[in-house]
Amino acid sequence: MNYLEALSRRYSVKKFNPDLTIPQETLLSILESGKLAASSQGLQPYKIFVVESKEMKDKLIPAFYNPSQISTCSHLIVLVSKKDMEATYLDGYFNHISEVREHPVENLNPFKKSITSHFSRQEHDDILNWAEKQSYIVLANLMYAAAIENIDTCPMEGFRQDLIEEILDIDSEKEKVTVTLALGYRSEEDQFQHMKKVRKPNEKLFKFI
Repeated sequence: MNYLEALSRRYSVKKFNPDLTIPQETLLSILESGKLAASSQGLQPYKIFVVESKEMKDKLIPAFYNPSQISTCSHLIVLVSKKDMEATYLDGYFNHISEVREHPVENLNPFKKSITSHFSRQEHDDILNWAEKQSYIVLANLMYAAAIENIDTCPMEGFRQDLIEEILDIDSEKEKVTVTLALGYRSEEDQFQHMKKVRKPNEKLFKFI
């Protein structure tokens, strides 16, 4: 199955088969695609929570306005965005670059100074807005990789942010739940899989200049 076939088959699943679990190797490959997502300056201003235990999924069900996906999915991914770029975070980022690329961290000082100066001029709302956009790039990678792996998904924004943050012990002063993604295998009872995909025709969507 090529990527266009995989994306054509993909739809936002409303009910998964609760008896089927994604193999660990497949799950790790999908998560790796999220890890490899493009990120502004490579800063990856987010965390990726992977909820796999039934106990934790059951706890999260009340946080969703449409809980059918949470109660039946194999795994639930919660993307959490940073609200600020603290000095400690940036220090860790540059130390990691130094370690991976085997360059003296001092050589990175001009780059570090530029990034630090940039964020010092930003308001917290601007940083969060930027971080959430980065999180959605991760979401796209995860959905694409899942489609290629023949794993079904449903991205969801309809949830109580405060409740998820409480259950997952997220520091709401520093981070925000941005979007979630349920993964699994579609249920035969989900009638949405039989509906034709509706998208704008090319002439209304694309503008060649």
